[in-house]
Amino acid sequence: MKNNSFFSILVIGLMLFSLNIIAQTDDHRPSVAVLHIDAQGFTIDAAQMGNLTRIELSKLGNYEIIDRYDVQYLMEQNEINPDNCFGKICLLEAGKKLKVDKMFTGSVEVLSEKIVISFRLIDVGTEVEEKSQVLEFLNLRHQVQTMIGLTINKMFDNPVDENLMNKLTKQNDFESTVNIPTAEKLNLSGPRMGITFFSGDAATVFKEKESLGGYDGIPVMFQFGYQFEVKYLNSGNFQALFEFIPLITGLDQGKFIPSIAILNGLRSNRTGWEFAFGPTINVVKKADGYFDENNQWHLAHEFISEPGTENPVLESRLDSRGNFELSTGFAFALGKTFKSGKLNIPVNAFYVPGKDSQRFGISVGFNALAYRN
Repeated sequence: MKNNSFFSILVIGLMLFSLNIIAQTDDHRPSVAVLHIDAQGFTIDAAQMGNLTRIELSKLGNYEIIDRYDVQYLMEQNEINPDNCFGKICLLEAGKKLKVDKMFTGSVEVLSEKIVISFRLIDVGTEVEEKSQVLEFLNLRHQVQTMIGLTINKMFDNPVDENLMNKLTKQNDFESTVNIPTAEKLNLSGPRMGITFFSGDAATVFKEKESLGGYDGIPVMFQFGYQFEVKYLNSGNFQALFEFIPLITGLDQGKFIPSIAILNGLRSNRTGWEFAFGPTINVVKKADGYFDENNQWHLAHEFISEPGTENPVLESRLDSRGNFELSTGFAFALGKTFKSGKLNIPVNAFYVPGKDSQRFGISVGFNALAYRN
């Protein structure tokens, strides 16, 4: 009986010991030490750059990252100066004294208009460079920690945000708070030109002879003006815009039709597509008149009252013989901005609906990146 009890206790003990060994094996992660990361062209030093790198490396969860205070203590105990320990020989010596599996090192340098990040992972046991990664970024020093994180993820074949990567690496990508920290001061105003089409009653009046109140023209006119643009929100993938656009239409046909559009819209930082809407105000000539039984337009003062006839129903209508008045509408616009270097080329289509007539057209402009002081 005693032998059976002893045997049972022994089996249980061996099982617990085996489970503990398996658990320790499963939980074991290679240990990695990060010393200083060589920093050139920054206000932070190599030690601080090493701390940023250590933080981003720990986010992977693949390694046991040695605490920076432990690293500092062990380096002092072994009389190793981390300020100049960037080469493989020194790193291997430090790794053996620190008793870690791997050493992580590299540099972050400002070179002209670029920030170049170079990282290496060295296996202490085999003395082999296991992984390496070099990436070039735009000179956006306020985003250096993000750049370090992207480089480390690329190094270990982890997925990265390609939109964010484009913002930090491509010179001509659409601006946002990522690649332009002062984007709220960015001004993309510029000239606009295009054509506008009239339909409905407006088209009829434009084609009518001037003696009948028309404009003796065609309902397709050239227009030009200037867009004043202000961004009041620029975050993530979108910008919120306020646009003030004064225009002059019809000079190609000897007409002068001024207008103002006040639009509010959204633009995608990722694709350059935008949508805007808002009121538009035009200065046009209108007159009071009526249509006779033959559907011919007459001014109000042309009516001669006769016995047995009824007074006509007067209405206000576009008429070249009338007086200047303000005419309002509501515009919808859809567009996309194309880029060539620092030059932006916005192309927009617009539509102004109305009860009796509509306007629609297309405009093209250009502007370059500029900042307000």
